Amino acid sequence: MKLTVTGDINSFYVQTLCMIFFPGEKFVENQEITEYTPIMEVSVTNSENVSSAKATLTYKGKTAQAERTVEFAPERTKQRTAKIAAGSAVLAVCTELLGYRPSWGMLTGVRPSKVAMEMLLNGNSKAKVRKILNNDYYVIPKKAALATDIARREQKIIGKPDIKDCSIYISIPFCPSRCSYCSFVSYTTPKLLSLIPAYLDKLCPELEELLKTIKELELNLKTIYIGGGTPTILTAEQLKRLLSLINDHVDVSTLEEFTLEGGRPDTITEEKLSVAKDYGITRISVNPQSLNEQVIKSIGRSHSIEDFYRAYDIAAKSGIKVINVDLIAGLPGDNFKYFSATFDKIIALEPQNITVHTFCVKKAADILAQNQNVYSIKGGDAGKCVDYSQLRAQAAGYLPYYMYRQKNTVGNYENVGFAQEGTEGLYNVYMMEEVHSILAVGAGAVTKLVEYYPANIASTKISRYFNPKYPYEYLDNYSNLETINAIKEFYSSHL
Repeated sequence: MKLTVTGDINSFYVQTLCMIFFPGEKFVENQEITEYTPIMEVSVTNSENVSSAKATLTYKGKTAQAERTVEFAPERTKQRTAKIAAGSAVLAVCTELLGYRPSWGMLTGVRPSKVAMEMLLNGNSKAKVRKILNNDYYVIPKKAALATDIARREQKIIGKPDIKDCSIYISIPFCPSRCSYCSFVSYTTPKLLSLIPAYLDKLCPELEELLKTIKELELNLKTIYIGGGTPTILTAEQLKRLLSLINDHVDVSTLEEFTLEGGRPDTITEEKLSVAKDYGITRISVNPQSLNEQVIKSIGRSHSIEDFYRAYDIAAKSGIKVINVDLIAGLPGDNFKYFSATFDKIIALEPQNITVHTFCVKKAADILAQNQNVYSIKGGDAGKCVDYSQLRAQAAGYLPYYMYRQKNTVGNYENVGFAQEGTEGLYNVYMMEEVHSILAVGAGAVTKLVEYYPANIASTKISRYFNPKYPYEYLDNYSNLETINAIKEFYSSHL
């Protein structure tokens, strides 16, 4: 796609707007232009009282143009006003030429509920927030209601964060096989899986140093999340080693939540979950993504439907308090009939949490090499599946409690977590809404030191520290000294 942006507007923001309508497009200079190349020009000018935007789109021999003007208002920054002006202009020209109106309007960010939460914290009523989302951001009513409802529930979960609050993320970036849609840094071949013992030898000292630092600084450790990858790819003894180290330094009974991302049903055993329960795990995921064998095989997962039911039964009998089940709407080969049947079967099991993702095409995913036509602007049955999951879940007593969105999601739909009352996945909310620091260890992990300002969320400051992305880089003389020093310096200046 050829994109030209001028004026007082961030070009990356305009790119994300364009990708709603042209998923998978790349923005490169000096590209060859054909009749199928979308050409977008966007300009923004700010005067004393208003922000004005003009957008022109040429595609397949047709051209559309739109101009929008938005007045500055006390409740939003000039930068946000410019974004609204640009967004409404881009939305207008793309809708005219493509005949598609995205349900989330011009909202492009990962956290649509964050916009709603800011307005609620500024004293707006629930009804007014919905109206603003609908009128200013062109969000359709049912999505505006979803974002507002989730923001209200997140407010209740978040409460009043303290600067000393923190959570830990532990990365186990290994899987038994690689899903065709996956872009996480996860390792699957026998040669790379053989790195696990050495990986633990490196991970455990890094984690121990972090736990000692948390204790030294007298921080409030609220949740621990062991993710990946597939952490239950560890043997029972390896899992015991990791969890016992945590128990040596943390009274896990004081944690609000302790999660083990089981994920793959074919890695879950009774012995592993017995170890998990004994060492304080309170939440586990068992993720089939679909209960249709054909769909599961098409995305490269190595488990069967029988494996899922076996693993779920083990989890249900383990005594672990909360079980989460992940599903994906809009998978290649899936349709409304298959998805709704899957969702009904999961509801019948009555897990405490159900998370419904919408199929997202990542640039590093294997599926792009297999099929270049996986991007879908309208999403086929995905929207119908997403709507069904939300209506069916709430009818069964589950409440939506957190939500996020990704680029290149089919139909531009959302990912939503549902929970039975009182069993919400707390780490998900703390991490997604960035209300306290996330201290991370392992390959691909990112430590986020957060200065959260509830009275003005837009002023929240975040400093990020990245561990080496790949396990072999992590094993190659990596030291977490810089991150530990940054953590100490951050808290010494705020406590």
